Amino acid sequence: MADIREAVEVLTARPTLEGAGVRLRRAFGFSEVPRFDPFLMLDDFRGDRPEDYLAGFPWHPHRGMETVTYMIEGKVEHGDSMGHAGSVGAGGVQWMTAGSGILHQEMPKPVDGRMGGFQLWVNLPAEKKMMDPRYQEIAGDAIPVVRGDGTTVRVVAGEHGGAQGPVTEIVADPTFLDVALEPRMVFRHPTDRAMTAFAYVFAGAAAFGEGGTAPGNAHAVRLGPGDVARAEAGPDGVRFLLVAGRPIGEPVAWRGPVVMNTDEELREAFRELNEGTFVKKRG
Repeated sequence: MADIREAVEVLTARPTLEGAGVRLRRAFGFSEVPRFDPFLMLDDFRGDRPEDYLAGFPWHPHRGMETVTYMIEGKVEHGDSMGHAGSVGAGGVQWMTAGSGILHQEMPKPVDGRMGGFQLWVNLPAEKKMMDPRYQEIAGDAIPVVRGDGTTVRVVAGEHGGAQGPVTEIVADPTFLDVALEPRMVFRHPTDRAMTAFAYVFAGAAAFGEGGTAPGNAHAVRLGPGDVARAEAGPDGVRFLLVAGRPIGEPVAWRGPVVMNTDEELREAFRELNEGTFVKKRG
């Protein structure tokens, strides 16, 4: 018999100021390490007022981790030190592996007056922290959609309903689903018991597990161990992200945009940043 993952922690996303002055909501971050291992942080940067987000995230470094940017409205224009430049539109995803070091920028832009999305930070194990940086950008129309009785699931990474997400070869072996349920509908997704899993609700409300409270907009729900993630939509339906990944179980030394295993590795990273040797030459 399947073991349902129960909700073991519910967090309310808290207002935060990031980048050059972007007002966003942080679902979890530094103070929650290592409870969401391998996930470090989830930011919700949906915004109705352009002055809250147009300053964006100008050029900044990353090392030792990955960033996942998933858009639901508007777009993010981006560029990086590997020579990539482009725009991620509604429904699209950018999965950037910083590895040994990268510089990049992300500038949110409205489309038809709307802008919104999420950024997830994923840790890398010690053996992969200095890997070559790499980048995947997937347009919204390339992400498979699985529809069922009152359910719509966009499969960004991992597998659901026979559909395989286009984001592949990621160290955490992640699942990343965008799930929409009509009122009172029940959703189930098989999970590897070894994985860490959580949901982030951004419209309506749902009860996770076999019942209990039904968190609504801007709430993260950490799920306990089990074989199946289960959600039951409230009277107005629900839309949420379901994310799972393989935990690392290593020490985390984290300062700003750099995530390593020791304080000495952090000092070395920022020393290289000051000396101009942070981004490694390849080939």
